[in-house]
Amino acid sequence: MKKYRKVWCLVFMAAMLMGTSGCALLLQNLAPKHEEVEPGLEVGWPDDSKTEQDNNASETKEPEQNPEGSKDVADSKKDEDVKDTKPTATPKPSAADEELMSDYFVSKMELLMQLIDQYYMYDISVDDMRTGAYKGLLEGLGDPYTCFYTKEEFDALMESTTGTYYGIGAVVQQDLRTMYITIVKPYVDGPAYNAGMLPGDIIYMVDDVDITGMDINNVVAMMKGPEGTKVKVTVVRDGEPDPVELFITRAKIEIETIEYEMLENDIGYILISGFEEPTPKQFKEAIEDLKKQGMKGLVLDLRDNGGGLLDAVVEMLDYILPKGMIVYTEDKYGNRDEYKGTDKDVLELPMTVLINGNSASAAEIFAAAMQDYKAATLVGTTSFGKGIVQTILPLTDGTAVKITISRYFTPNGVCIHGEGVTPDIEVELKDELRQLVVIPKDQDNQLAVAISLLLDELYRN
Repeated sequence: MKKYRKVWCLVFMAAMLMGTSGCALLLQNLAPKHEEVEPGLEVGWPDDSKTEQDNNASETKEPEQNPEGSKDVADSKKDEDVKDTKPTATPKPSAADEELMSDYFVSKMELLMQLIDQYYMYDISVDDMRTGAYKGLLEGLGDPYTCFYTKEEFDALMESTTGTYYGIGAVVQQDLRTMYITIVKPYVDGPAYNAGMLPGDIIYMVDDVDITGMDINNVVAMMKGPEGTKVKVTVVRDGEPDPVELFITRAKIEIETIEYEMLENDIGYILISGFEEPTPKQFKEAIEDLKKQGMKGLVLDLRDNGGGLLDAVVEMLDYILPKGMIVYTEDKYGNRDEYKGTDKDVLELPMTVLINGNSASAAEIFAAAMQDYKAATLVGTTSFGKGIVQTILPLTDGTAVKITISRYFTPNGVCIHGEGVTPDIEVELKDELRQLVVIPKDQDNQLAVAISLLLDELYRN
């Protein structure tokens, strides 16, 4: 009888964890979508039927209120009707029961379902319980970059690589130590910018729902919506004693991940805000235009760049670095994938690269390769330190799993995960500039150092 009970529970769990499409069909259609190395996310809504660091601001301010709303267990009992019942307990698992679908696990799942059926006051949603099971299974790995996406979350995630979406127009990052979600920057003249959102704001509530501790993708999904609709975002702001409420009207956002201009003394400047599908083309066009204008030196600004697509950063580095290793990855079996420059094109100019604590993942691949090849001098502060790669695996029912599959290494064989890329010249941004959405270039002390280094090299030559 015990054997049949376990079989039926296995069937139940298979249905819970894989849905009605069934295990065989699900696995048959499981295929990678793309690899990503990005922690940062754009806040928006899909512009069409197309369907993405996870990171993570390195500095956040703890809200003065208790955002988790937790209570002491002993104190909470006075607010509850505690029944004098003693449900049947399951035995403590033995060493032989440590596998996931052990007799102990099956027994405990049966007991939990019995308790829900007998005591839970409200109606239950089987779909919601299944989603919770999927998410909980992956959260149990303890890896903040590995997670399950509902169909809605997956569709919203993928749209950020297209460069066009509906939303509030801001880049957000999550500190994986505190789980606080911070505004890296609102886009100039975008909805969030016009509503008064500032860099460094910590998102506290969305439409009066406390989001503290939530996964960044779920919070992003809450802030998405059709054009013209409104969302209330409550933030904790440095210098403000109380949370600040912002009412933001969602709009169509078109992102240019590359901005460039020619500065004085023929110094080119390129800001790379992310590595998405359109970025390599925009990058090449910017360099060619600056070269036509007589560029003699180049500043590449990767500050607050949360990362993006691995293929995008490799293509861009291939365009400016000599033929050779750009980055390589290794999985848990020691299998190695190498990404190399394929041609002899080299941008032979003095270059500097600006980085900070919000430069992560793909941005760190870019900065580390430039440093290893001695193609540029790195200026700023140590980068975030995300040196692992995820792949997104779409499932047949429209949901998906994002899972960490490998670590990446710089051309010199260094894995910077948890360490970050250390700049050659360390320069902290002035405190009075940290909350500015756009830092005037004549006040930007980090940019001033980067330009000075280029001018010194040009004069020496």
